[in-house]
Amino acid sequence: MRKSSFFSFAALVAVLAAVPLVVTNPYYLHLIETILIYAVLLLGLDIVVGYTGQVSLGHAGLFGIGAYTVGTLILHLDVSFWLAIPAAIAVTSVFGAILALPSLRVTGPYLAMVTLAFGTIIQILINEMDFLTDGPMGISLDKPMIGDHMMTGPQFFWMVLALLALSVLFTERVARSHYGRAFEALRDSPIACDCMGVSVYRYKVVAFVISAGLAGLSGALHAYSEQYISPNTYTFELMVLFLLAIIMGGRKTRSGALLGAAIIVLLPKMLDDVSTFRPLAIGLAVMVVAGSAWAVRQGRATWRRMAAPVAGVLVLAGGSLMLDQMTDWRLSIFGLMILFVVYYLPDGIVGFVLRSWSHRRHAVEPIPAARADLAQVGREPDASHGVLLSVSQAVMQFGGLRALNAVDLEVRRGTVHGLIGPNGSGKSTMMNVLTGIYVPTSGSVVFAGKDLAGLTSSDIAARGVARTFQNVQLFGEMTALENVLVGLHHTFTSRLSSVALRLPLWRREENAARARAHALLDFVGLASLAQEEARNLPYGKQRLLEIARALALDPHLLLLDEPAAGLTAPDIADLLAIIRKIKDRGLTVILIEHHMDVVMSVCDAVSVLDFGQKIAEGLPQAVQADPRVVEAYLGGEQAGAQAC
Repeated sequence: MRKSSFFSFAALVAVLAAVPLVVTNPYYLHLIETILIYAVLLLGLDIVVGYTGQVSLGHAGLFGIGAYTVGTLILHLDVSFWLAIPAAIAVTSVFGAILALPSLRVTGPYLAMVTLAFGTIIQILINEMDFLTDGPMGISLDKPMIGDHMMTGPQFFWMVLALLALSVLFTERVARSHYGRAFEALRDSPIACDCMGVSVYRYKVVAFVISAGLAGLSGALHAYSEQYISPNTYTFELMVLFLLAIIMGGRKTRSGALLGAAIIVLLPKMLDDVSTFRPLAIGLAVMVVAGSAWAVRQGRATWRRMAAPVAGVLVLAGGSLMLDQMTDWRLSIFGLMILFVVYYLPDGIVGFVLRSWSHRRHAVEPIPAARADLAQVGREPDASHGVLLSVSQAVMQFGGLRALNAVDLEVRRGTVHGLIGPNGSGKSTMMNVLTGIYVPTSGSVVFAGKDLAGLTSSDIAARGVARTFQNVQLFGEMTALENVLVGLHHTFTSRLSSVALRLPLWRREENAARARAHALLDFVGLASLAQEEARNLPYGKQRLLEIARALALDPHLLLLDEPAAGLTAPDIADLLAIIRKIKDRGLTVILIEHHMDVVMSVCDAVSVLDFGQKIAEGLPQAVQADPRVVEAYLGGEQAGAQAC
């Protein structure tokens, strides 16, 4: 957590800690306590929704599991608070791992339906398993005991606040570690994530387990806070509210979780009475209009960007003055407010404020003193012979189509091997076979003396095969530096506990990775753009960033899939210079390219594919003059004669 954010958070905790000293009404104290409890769950839900991009409607079920774990342990075993809370976290973490399994098979609305079914099933089980849960009767329990003393309302409030503070620190540290970068990477491009050695399977499960553990903690605290739990609490409405809270508050921010929790707890109550709603609407309108005017005047936003929020709050304030009662309008206003935020503020309220009021990041992060040595870009292969990669009789069949038909390919260590051919000839299919995206129908792929057939993309990446993509597959919302750090994920051995406690092992690994990432960005000429989001980079720079990220794997073999496609002449010159530098350091490269001048200038050998078959192979000059290659590219002898 940055120093400024830490001090702001510490100040907020101090203010909240003073609430029980100021608020003496138990109802209002309980209302604020509920916000804090829901915020714990939303911090975890944000890991799944905001970082990994999965849509989960099952967290109300996990919330209920946490609450009923505490309730049943107290009902049947009379366990203490200090044992019930860890048990709730552990049990829901197990269910979180189970809930993660369908996310490995389905995504989007299908995953939402599966998780919705999970939450519904949990509610039914809680209701029907009366031998364990007392069924519809519910479970009553008292406030936690400290020795022989039962906590008072304020004391339990402070306990909730302390656990929320720990949850915020935990999620903040996870989000800003290699775990958080892995979560974001699998959201933006699961294929690229796997090819960077970051297992999508593993990190989806880790994300769901972390999220479920926090949901269990929240449910346990809610059980103690309400002192009564029943199956009717964990309904479909609660599932939707949790998801809306993240969307409205703002994903990938701890403050967004807190704000989202406040919205779903307070807003329905403020809409119960027009005398409460009216000053709220007018006050909100004044704040938004004044803030927007200030932001525009300071050059931090434009009126065009602020028009929708300003218009929305003015309509809301005007409508509140016209209403005499809220009974007939409550649900309509609530729904319209949610729709407005979701449609016009896709990054949530906090995201909108941060983007409108913050300057864009142009500052370059200082490069650590101990910069990584680029004398060796790749790792020394284990194989002692000259052939690094051998593909034998590779067949890749999709139904009746053979994208690769008995293709042989040998790539010698330390060379740049060109792979060319017309569109649809099987070049990218070969790349996908070599990196485990496709499993060949038959044939063998032997790399450094070991067969790669059947291995996952992350396993192949770990063995030293890195690639770029024909269509750029960067992690758009992450900076250039963070993209390269994803490629350095394999250098981390520290576990989640080391990340949470910021142990020396994780600090050393993080500092070393950042030094290496800066050096790689410098190697491709992007050092000054380290803090720019990848999606904001010019197309040519995005291509170079992909190469830097691939080099972060310290590969034996680098696969470049049409790196010059769409580049301008100066960008192609930069690309050629980088490929030559890579070659000079002894790294083996397979280059797919349509620009023959690029192929002729850097390749040591060239293989040509056409309709899935290899039609020529040899030195670049000989291949270029081969009549079969001219025929495949130019479409006939006459065109070939003209080309000559």
